[in-house]
Amino acid sequence: MFRPVLALMLCMSGALGAAAQDFTTLKGHGGPIMGVAHDDARGQVATASFDNSVGLWRGREPRWLEGHGAAVNTVIFLGPGRLASGGDDFAVILWDIDSGAATRRDGHKGKVAALAQSPDGALLASASWDGSIGLWPLTGEAAPRFLKGHDAGVNAVAFGARGNRLYSASADGTIRIWNTDDGSNRILANHGFGVNRFILGPDDGWLAYGAVDGVTRVIDPESGAQIADFSLDRRPILSMAHHAPTAQLAVGDGHGFIMMIDSAQWRIARDFRAMRRGPVWALAFADDGASILAGGLDDVVYSWPVAMLSEFDPAGGEQRSFLRDPATMPNGERQFMRKCSVCHALTPPPSRKAGPTLYDVFGRKAGALPGYPYSETLAGADITWSDNTIDALFDIGPDHFIPGTKMPMQRITDPSDRDDLVAFLRKATAPDSSSPQQEN
Repeated sequence: MFRPVLALMLCMSGALGAAAQDFTTLKGHGGPIMGVAHDDARGQVATASFDNSVGLWRGREPRWLEGHGAAVNTVIFLGPGRLASGGDDFAVILWDIDSGAATRRDGHKGKVAALAQSPDGALLASASWDGSIGLWPLTGEAAPRFLKGHDAGVNAVAFGARGNRLYSASADGTIRIWNTDDGSNRILANHGFGVNRFILGPDDGWLAYGAVDGVTRVIDPESGAQIADFSLDRRPILSMAHHAPTAQLAVGDGHGFIMMIDSAQWRIARDFRAMRRGPVWALAFADDGASILAGGLDDVVYSWPVAMLSEFDPAGGEQRSFLRDPATMPNGERQFMRKCSVCHALTPPPSRKAGPTLYDVFGRKAGALPGYPYSETLAGADITWSDNTIDALFDIGPDHFIPGTKMPMQRITDPSDRDDLVAFLRKATAPDSSSPQQEN
């Protein structure tokens, strides 16, 4: 049976150090975990979340770095005292860790999906769904440059051992090599299906990539020739991490599994289910490779001791409320879970979720909850939330009901499903409600 979860077993000498042999969790975000990074020098963990925030963990309580206007997809440490993040607001933000000061860099026209730093520390590369790669000088006042050549969004980017060589992977199915001096590129591999993630091995000795169709493949980073193939019947591949000193390559997929590959012998060392439901979107090694950090649909980062993976149940044996079997829920609650729960809490404010809490929402004017940074469109809307307006919101979709809102496009086409959702919200958001409510 699974041992009790040791939540936040952190110490001042490192975010996870003393607890390397125990299962641990980092709790506090208000939405799914999109990215995670570990700073060996400082013993810190940084997390990127759908709740628009970057979490910085050193000690029991996180520090929140707020600056993005939408979901944060990726975060990396840049060296002593610096951090970078990219998000759905098309922005790259450079953070001073000690002060929390943020420098926002704009220029992309699509979400920023991944970041990488050049070997000399002078450049930050950003992969964007606008199809371009941004090159941002980290010193001086030089303007950014943008490399264009992919036919679809760019999902991953990494610098080669030679600083003027850059690798990128795209939804167009190609992996490309760029010369950052002149912007030229060539196709290293044309997979056919979108490539989501890749890892460039030490000294550019190999390149491992994961794709939408579930392929996990290792190729020569110069010729593109195949070195190994670890494709399993699980798709898509969504996250990868490598720890060079221990030759461990971790691969996370849409079925919630993490496959651990020995990159010295090119063999599968372990394969385990990390999440009860949902994908593994974020991976990073910690504690000199003794632990693997993972995040996904849950609002918690999990850390497993690598040597004891076979002893653990998925997600620490915990059953998060929004991961319950939909078949066990009344229809109104099921509609809420599917359409609303990732962004909205039902409990009183404050909430760390990406959207405002729905607590006491009926009779509230749209854009009027104190302290929430609404878009100008929603803040100025002449709408009061009621049975009719909530029904209309999901009948025609947010982009038609309130054009320009930040709410994602989604509809509930069946009138009976909308009726059930409204009835559930009436009960669950009432101040005197005794029904189960979502965590903030």
